[in-house]
Amino acid sequence: MVAPPVPLPPRLVIAAPASGAGKTTVATGLMAAFTARGLRVSPHKVGPDYIDPTYHTIASRRPGRNLDAVLCGEHRIAPLLAHGARNADIAIVEGVMGLFDGVSVPEAGQPADFASAAHVARLTGAPVVLVVDASAVGRSVAATVHGFATWDERVRLGGVVFNRVGSPGHERLLRDAVAGLGVTVLGVLRRDDRAAVPSRHLGLVPAAERASAAAEVVAALGTLVAASCDLDAVLALARSASALTVAPWSPFDMIHDVEPAVPAISAVGRPVRIAVTGGPAFTFGYAEQAELLRAAGAEVVTVDPLRDENLPTGCDGLIIGGGFPEEHAPELAANAALRADVAALAGRGAPVSAECAGLLYLARSLDGHPMCGVLDVDTAMGPRLTLGYRRAVAACDSPIAEAGTPVTAHEFHRTSVLTTQHRTVRSAWQIDGRPAGDERDERTEGFVHGGVHASYLHLHWAGVPGVAARFVAAARQARGPQWTA
Repeated sequence: MVAPPVPLPPRLVIAAPASGAGKTTVATGLMAAFTARGLRVSPHKVGPDYIDPTYHTIASRRPGRNLDAVLCGEHRIAPLLAHGARNADIAIVEGVMGLFDGVSVPEAGQPADFASAAHVARLTGAPVVLVVDASAVGRSVAATVHGFATWDERVRLGGVVFNRVGSPGHERLLRDAVAGLGVTVLGVLRRDDRAAVPSRHLGLVPAAERASAAAEVVAALGTLVAASCDLDAVLALARSASALTVAPWSPFDMIHDVEPAVPAISAVGRPVRIAVTGGPAFTFGYAEQAELLRAAGAEVVTVDPLRDENLPTGCDGLIIGGGFPEEHAPELAANAALRADVAALAGRGAPVSAECAGLLYLARSLDGHPMCGVLDVDTAMGPRLTLGYRRAVAACDSPIAEAGTPVTAHEFHRTSVLTTQHRTVRSAWQIDGRPAGDERDERTEGFVHGGVHASYLHLHWAGVPGVAARFVAAARQARGPQWTA
């Protein structure tokens, strides 16, 4: 069964010549400004970024979603946009890096800018708004705008927003410089410290770690953009997007295409109960993961390891996503009751999936602080950033994948495994594409022990058919015949 095709709503891609120009400021501000007008805004982010979508969610009051052609396949980009933008009046897509910056080495047959904002704009028929950092430029800005407007005729540059403009005179200079290019100036933003978002070693601080302050910043961004941009012109540009009709991505179709025998919830009594970590320490996750779990017949509940002293009653499986446990290690260590609960769940063979931060939480220690001890490894922060897409193959059977299953994943961390004493553990992945000079085993990564799958690799489950159904089936099997609440 495939969802019937629907027309994509009005849409825009917010891009820039390079990172740091203010894409998040403009995209989040537009989301907040249009939401304040009463429009239903569907927020999206190009690439694997988990942090920007936390601000998009606040701004639009809808789940921030990612459009990643590497993790999900370019054929799923428009369907995923259609899925997230159901009943939306406008979809706003924040780009990644510079407009034409994609994977560093595309595979054979892929465009040179594969997985870039420009690639996503082409796949979704969306016009582009270029955000230009004008803090240190005058008339030369015209060459930048002209170059981006003409570089690829398949990408329609519909307008420009100048950011960090110093004065009314500076604004006049910029407007005059681009006046003959046929590119509309949609907005001019002055420097405003109230709209600043703090950063640290892996990017912006996630909104969940500064909830009240994040809400204030998003409100300030909405006010700034509403006062500085022509919202009517931006909306008109979004409505000029190419007519495109696609079948929306559907978690139910994806589950049943892989596993048509997944039982309906009503047919089996209480559904399998899967806990997913949340809260300030574990903020990384994709909205489609929970949707896939529910489509596979599971009930999804949230557990916050900084606050909750026990796993939810009747927990049959646990997913520990990414985040920043290193920023909260003392508090995580102090919650000994939950750490014991997690160890007990893993000890009885229930499926546990741990990605990056989850691996750290399952370790014996993190920066000297005791963690759950499910894995006999010690971990710590380090000076080196490990970053990039990875091609991997499941090295053994696990609750995540059958041995030999190929996946594409993303790795992004500054921690490392210092020591390991596990003798019965198996490697989770056979992997290629380690950074040059990495002293770790080039062929293996992660741990599988009993029902535990722990790895530094992040998967986007929408791009890996079968993972959700397999995980729910493992939880059902581990629970046994008892179907009590």
